[in-house]
Amino acid sequence: MAEDRRTRRSRRALGAALVELVLERGCAALTVEDITERADVARATFYAHFRDKEDLFAWVTADLLAGLGERLEPAVADSRVGFTGKPVLEMLRHAREERDLYRIVLRGEGDGKPLQMFTDAVARATAQEFRARAERNAVQPRIDPELLARAWVGEQISVLRWWVEQDTPSLPAEEVVRMLLDLALRGRYWASGFDTRD
Repeated sequence: MAEDRRTRRSRRALGAALVELVLERGCAALTVEDITERADVARATFYAHFRDKEDLFAWVTADLLAGLGERLEPAVADSRVGFTGKPVLEMLRHAREERDLYRIVLRGEGDGKPLQMFTDAVARATAQEFRARAERNAVQPRIDPELLARAWVGEQISVLRWWVEQDTPSLPAEEVVRMLLDLALRGRYWASGFDTRD
């Protein structure tokens, strides 16, 4: 148990150091020595847990996804029938709490691999939920659920990146969700100000 706590402490310190340093200098410029020095952890300890800084970044991203998954689970359960916006709201709230980490992932630091990892995981979960929702409601999707999920997640990630990059978001999370929900339910034509009968 003490070993597990020590391991967790070391990993968290290394992850926090990575995030801070990537924000300061960018990922490409960092060395393992920079990270261990900032974390006040021995190089041998780093290599006991991670192969290199990319492996650490992947672990940090996986940890972020695990935390997001825990947050989304009850919100998705509440969205069984239709689009409620609750999962998107939870994602925005999670992003507000983990802002620095979201910023470096969504910027594509680390040769874009953490961003790809994040996008793929969220798109997989979304496609699965879209399929399950169609089955529960006995409807046939008009667009392939994989494509639909990628389009939806792509929009969310773009909005999420814009939102977390602002020091003070210009729109509260609830307002962003309301607008995204309107967009999902009414479409881009309506959102652009045109009457759907035109």
